[in-house]
Amino acid sequence: MRIAILAAVALGAGGAACRNGRSAAGPAPTPVPAAATGTPTVVLHATAGGQRAIPVRVELALTGPQRERGLMFRNHLDPDTGMLFLFPSPAPLTFWMKNTLIPLDMLFIDSNRRIVGIVENAEPETETGRHVAGESQYVLEIGGGLSQKWGVTAGSTVEFQGLPANAIPN
Repeated sequence: MRIAILAAVALGAGGAACRNGRSAAGPAPTPVPAAATGTPTVVLHATAGGQRAIPVRVELALTGPQRERGLMFRNHLDPDTGMLFLFPSPAPLTFWMKNTLIPLDMLFIDSNRRIVGIVENAEPETETGRHVAGESQYVLEIGGGLSQKWGVTAGSTVEFQGLPANAIPN
């Protein structure tokens, strides 16, 4: 279930949705205006082909309805933007590309901010479930093919910047 949430800037994208029944579990964090926290950013620490940090400005999907909507119906995603789906606790997560108009890479991230797996170039407008082995607490969607281009692989780490304090579960 996915849905796009606001993040001070409107980002062009097409989005997948999460089918995890637990996505709406627990109280949803109260969104904080991005102006109060800075632009939410995920910094990818690529390890393939040399060490480097790649900042990605993100919209946040915090609630069940936001996760359900995700990046659906968008026909463009800038290369330095994406959507971060946040869940209250780690779980096996499955996403699909229904009503998503562009290919996406889905980076599944555990509670320690390590990428546990990547679904690359997910085909648009399909209901095929996409997942990786193990549990994830966060999923970052970026343009299709960017993880390979940037050298981001399973095992790479990420850093969250400018996210509202109440967006990250304790």
